[in-house]
Amino acid sequence: MTKEEMIAKTIEVLAEEFEVETEVITPEADIKKSLDLDSLSLVDMVALIEETFGVKIKGTEVASIKTFGQLYDFVYERMDN
Repeated sequence: MTKEEMIAKTIEVLAEEFEVETEVITPEADIKKSLDLDSLSLVDMVALIEETFGVKIKGTEVASIKTFGQLYDFVYERMDN
């Protein structure tokens, strides 16, 4: 899977799961604000990403991921390509 395909899939699953328009999911956008996440829904998002891409994300790592661009880079680095 290319990084572009991974980004497209991420946008698709997050927009569907959190019922937001795909346009709000941009690389520089804040994840929590864009998806209106509280701590519980943040856990749901992490589980969704882990399940979709077969990666593991630790709680300490989640805290350092603020934007969608950071999320894309993080997930892509850990995927089995």
